[in-house]
Amino acid sequence: MKNYSLSLAQFPCSILFLLYFLTTISSSFSSNFSSSTQLCSHHQALSLLQFKQSFSIQRSPFWFARNYQYDQYPKTESWKEGTDCCLWDGVTCDLKTGQVTELDLSFSMLHGTLHSNNSLFSLHHLQKLVLSYNDFNFSNISSQFGQFSNLMHLNLTHSNFAGQVPSEISHLSKLVSLDISNKHLSLETFSFDKIVQNLTKLRVLYLDYIHMSLVAPNSLTNLSSSLTLLSLVGCGLQGEFPSNIFLLPNLDSLILRDNEGLTGSFSSSNVSNVLWQLDLSDTRISVYLENDFISKLKSLEYIWLRNCDIRRTNVALLGNLTQLRMLDLSHNNLSGEIPSSFENLSNLQSLYLFSNLFNGTIPSFLFALPSLGYLDLHNNHFIGHISEFQHNSLEYLDLSNNHFHGPVPSSIFKQEYLEVLILASHNKLTGEISYSICKLKYLEILDLSNNSLSGSIPQCLSNFSNTLSILHLGMNNLQGTISLAFSEGNSLGYLSLNDNELEGEIPSSIINCTMLEVLNLGNNKIKDTFPHFLERLPKLQVLVLKSNKLQGFVKDPTTDNSFSKLQIFDISSNNLSGPLPTGFFNSLEAMMTSNQNMIYMTSNNYYGFADIYAYSVEMTWKGLKIEFVKIQSILRVLDLSSNSFTGEIPKLIGKLKGLQRLNLSHNYFTGHIQSSLGILTNLESLDLSSNLFTGRIPVQLVDLTFLQVLDLSHNRLEGPIPKGKQFNTFDHRSFEGNSGLCGFPMPEECSNGEAPPLPPSNFIAGDDSTLLEDGFGWKAVAIGYGCGFMFGVIMRYVVFKTRRPAWFLKMVEDQWSLNASRTKKNASRNGARRK
Repeated sequence: MKNYSLSLAQFPCSILFLLYFLTTISSSFSSNFSSSTQLCSHHQALSLLQFKQSFSIQRSPFWFARNYQYDQYPKTESWKEGTDCCLWDGVTCDLKTGQVTELDLSFSMLHGTLHSNNSLFSLHHLQKLVLSYNDFNFSNISSQFGQFSNLMHLNLTHSNFAGQVPSEISHLSKLVSLDISNKHLSLETFSFDKIVQNLTKLRVLYLDYIHMSLVAPNSLTNLSSSLTLLSLVGCGLQGEFPSNIFLLPNLDSLILRDNEGLTGSFSSSNVSNVLWQLDLSDTRISVYLENDFISKLKSLEYIWLRNCDIRRTNVALLGNLTQLRMLDLSHNNLSGEIPSSFENLSNLQSLYLFSNLFNGTIPSFLFALPSLGYLDLHNNHFIGHISEFQHNSLEYLDLSNNHFHGPVPSSIFKQEYLEVLILASHNKLTGEISYSICKLKYLEILDLSNNSLSGSIPQCLSNFSNTLSILHLGMNNLQGTISLAFSEGNSLGYLSLNDNELEGEIPSSIINCTMLEVLNLGNNKIKDTFPHFLERLPKLQVLVLKSNKLQGFVKDPTTDNSFSKLQIFDISSNNLSGPLPTGFFNSLEAMMTSNQNMIYMTSNNYYGFADIYAYSVEMTWKGLKIEFVKIQSILRVLDLSSNSFTGEIPKLIGKLKGLQRLNLSHNYFTGHIQSSLGILTNLESLDLSSNLFTGRIPVQLVDLTFLQVLDLSHNRLEGPIPKGKQFNTFDHRSFEGNSGLCGFPMPEECSNGEAPPLPPSNFIAGDDSTLLEDGFGWKAVAIGYGCGFMFGVIMRYVVFKTRRPAWFLKMVEDQWSLNASRTKKNASRNGARRK
């Protein structure tokens, strides 16, 4: 082998000199360029720095970034005075002119108002501007955006802009893509028409969630023929969608989801054959599944037809769309078995068929799809065993509300990227929960409820993943103790272990679950005292500990904001005793107000196009045992029934004005029924039955106009039953077991006529001084105190002189025995305790 290496002495002198010269010049040029030459001009750097100073950095995670796992960071923090702005994060310059041509500040955590005089609008050479996923604090979109005459790409999506979209956007005649999707924006017909007419180069248009109910869909006919993507999600469009849009020659993506007033027809006669993405979910546009339709859509990769007007439902034809990656046919009342033609979809990544009438077994080819990541078949009539999955590609699996039986397939625990596992309700899955489940370190939702699972709860479930937000193992046959040791920093928001055979104590490590909103441990065999440490959970809204073996007193709160967000509190059917603490009612701030928002309590996480996971709870409502599969945020419930609570009801209960259901039945409560209950005008159900209440029924209860269920039976009430409003609708069962009551609807008439009404309640929320006004005023108290003091002095002298006056002791002991005997008899007769 020849040696081609040369020594330094063999190089000609001219070549060595040339190398030395080039090295010196290059070094000098680099040094001078880096030290004294900046590509960015001074005035542009100053404009950018002024823009930076006009906003603060919002450190809390943006909802979209949190739910979609996008990276966000404050790009503007890299912007430093004296450095080249062309090297700053998010800034791109023209290499020849040094002008700033692109500014991408998406997910930059910006917070503040974007005013029309902001220095941003001095960057006239911008060709691309992206301000998406920030918080501009409901700023108006300034008409100054229309001055960016060179702009080709504008993206302001989901950045909390509000108001009208300015018509000046139509001045941006060079725009190729426009995305101003924001749910607080509106678009008038005039502005929309100008945008459609003037932006002739537009290829991509996103107007999602903008209020466009006044815009006629026919206005869309003037859209640019170069358009490739049109997205109008949730715009409130009304009327017939123009059919010629389907024929735009370059249109490959059409997304019209969530426009329930949008009609029209999507048939084989008016469809573009370049379409690869189609979403007509939650519209009334008719879709004809027929051979011609399918043959023209061979390019389709993503199709969403959820809750659609599907005509000629030959679903099997969809198996010919072999390029499909996503198929959603949910909420369409489709029946029969899953077509065998779906076996041709070997590229399928997501399949949503939930809330239909499909039956039979799940075909084996579904378990063998190599790229299947999302499978949602819940709310159907599938039967049989769940087969083993042949690949480990699953990220989302929901087979709930079907009729499966048998064990949970072991292959599920090998899906290392699985984030959601829901196998709940109506399934009768058996066996134990495998400890292998704790290998699923990305799991966020685990719901195995309403099955026949047995054995103990794997201890590792409390700390195997900091991303776990929902753990629902209720309504099974699980046994043993709750041996869960929750670590700090966990994300658990919903924990339900109800209706099992769990014993022992409530683990104190639950206080580490600072994100917890729902805790349901009801219907178990837990033997413990009331878990006062739970008052430190700052977000707890639902607490259900009913039907266990809890004992002891419920004490006054020991911390500020104790249970302040609690909306549903159910500790019924335990062995708790003692009087109700006044401070406890003072802390229930969420029950003091009513929430009129008709929304449901849900997980904050969002999983693509799957149904959002809604929190559920089982309660006794208006006398019936009901499972609330979705918990409305307006619900306010307090259930202390079937315990051994004593004493009077604190008058402060009148502060809980948001309450809809109050159940204090089957206890040992005494005294009068508080007239302050008449302030709880949202009450729909009131149960005070089987106690030892005395006196008359307060006429203030007549003011409870929403009251549908009233039970005051089996007490020691007397006098006339109030009349009017809702009280005229209750029958004798609401009042039976009170021998002293008279008047409608009881058979006994009031012999002395109608008694005068009780005085109106002078209860004032927050004024504890009114607590003394039931019974004796301050004068009576003072007189009683003086008499008692004198009697005590005299009796002390007598006892001291006679040592032990037998006559006095016998009188006291006899009276004590007589009262005790009466109390026991009355308690037995009135059914104060549950059997």
